This record gives sequence, C-alpha cells and structure tokens, in this order.
Amino acid sequence: MTKGSRLTLIKDRLQNVEIKVLLTTLLIIISLWVFFIVANAVSAGTTQNLDVRIIEYFRNSGDNSPAGPAWLPDAMKEITTLGGGTILTIIALIVFFYLRIQKKYPELYFMLAAVIGGTIISFGLKEIFGRERPDEVFRLVDVSSLSFPSGHSMMSAVVYLTLAVLVSRIQKQRKLKIYIITVAIFLSFIIGVSRVYLGVHYPTDVIGGWTIGI
Repeated sequence: MTKGSRLTLIKDRLQNVEIKVLLTTLLIIISLWVFFIVANAVSAGTTQNLDVRIIEYFRNSGDNSPAGPAWLPDAMKEITTLGGGTILTIIALIVFFYLRIQKKYPELYFMLAAVIGGTIISFGLKEIFGRERPDEVFRLVDVSSLSFPSGHSMMSAVVYLTLAVLVSRIQKQRKLKIYIITVAIFLSFIIGVSRVYLGVHYPTDVIGGWTIGI
C-alpha cells in the first residue's frame, strides 16, 4: 500500500468516526431534550388527563377489565418480566462473566457503568419526581414503588441496548448490526407498552424511561 493510499484510508476512518460521534451526540441531545420536556410537563400536571385517557383506552368501558383477547393480559405480564430487575440482573451477570473470561475489560467496564449508573439514576429520578402510580383500579399487577420514570422501560433500554452495542461491534455484516440493534429497540418498546397496558405506569412514565435510558 502506498503512502497516499494509507493517508486516504486513515482519512476515511477518521471521517467515519466523526460521523458516528456526531450522530451519537445528536441522539443524546434529542433524548435529554425530550426527557426534560416530558419531565417538566409531568411535574406541572399537564399530562395527567391525557395519560389517564390512554390507560382507559386499554380497558373495557364499565368494568375496567383489560381490553383485547383473553390471552393478552397474561402475555403482557410475561413480556413485562423481560424488563424486571431479576431477569435483567441475570442477563447482566451472564454477560459480565463472559466478558471476564474473555478478558474483554473495556467492554466489561462499559457494561457495568451502564447498568449500575442506570440503576442509580432510575431510583434517584423516582425520588426526585415522587409521582404516584396510576389508580389501583387500572393495575393488573401489584407494585409499590414510585412511577416516574418507568424503571422497566429505562433499564430495558439500558441493558438491551448496551448488550446490542457490544454484540454488534464484533459483527462485520451491516445487516446483522442493524438487526441486533433493532431487536434491542423492539424489546424495550414492547416492555414499555406492557407497563401501560398493565396499568402500572402512565405513558409519560414510559417515554421518560426510554429517553433517559438511551
């Protein structure tokens, strides 16, 4: 390879890095911007009526029973466990020991920072905003913690997207990278929807969880 070719290759790689950094920075800015807009609206109480109407959409009028086919409530309960602390902890531990055995320490530290940092931020934000859960009449499962932001939505975004990034980095095919990231986004999405359907979170709780998780 000639000197000119090497310089061109280096230049192309630097441009790719710059594009990735710019896109990542833009995503972070947009996510934080949306979170603060939603958080301010929640604090002011301006979203409450819309939040309740959306939850009521998933209930049959008259008796507040869950809307949809008979199998849907059980399916939603199973889906929501994918974003629960137990499942996410098990997944994180499996990946932790895999990375430890492989001696992939940068990836290991990255994962730990994301998971531990996300957990601390989630509990901290709940205490700061102190929003109560939707009325018990809507809930299909028992919960006791505060509502905003949704911990399931936030931590599913943190864990699944972090793992997707780690896995996609070792893939050479662009289609596989896109598929892996898409699966992670889909999991986070259906977990968030399940929280609203089950009546344990307002839609704005879920949006707040997704955006700060990203």
